[in-house]
Amino acid sequence: MPEQLPLWFLLLSLLLPRICLVVAYFLNNLVIYKLTGWVPLAIGALVPRALVLILIFQDRGFSLWLLVHAIVMACAYVGASKSK
Repeated sequence: MPEQLPLWFLLLSLLLPRICLVVAYFLNNLVIYKLTGWVPLAIGALVPRALVLILIFQDRGFSLWLLVHAIVMACAYVGASKSK
């Protein structure tokens, strides 16, 4: 059975995805199965919420966590676009 993403990662990445990805990387909790090379680094730097969604999908498939993170991502991007 593959190692699951820890609960702290799922909760903290709702609020602080970049910091959460960095901490998970240094704690060796971040396993990206099919993304290699510069792809995860570029996605993590440009759109970290998308990388979190990819990780959750690879780890748990279509689940409640994926839905919650997708909703938070949509709210964050819609809210950022209206902040003129």
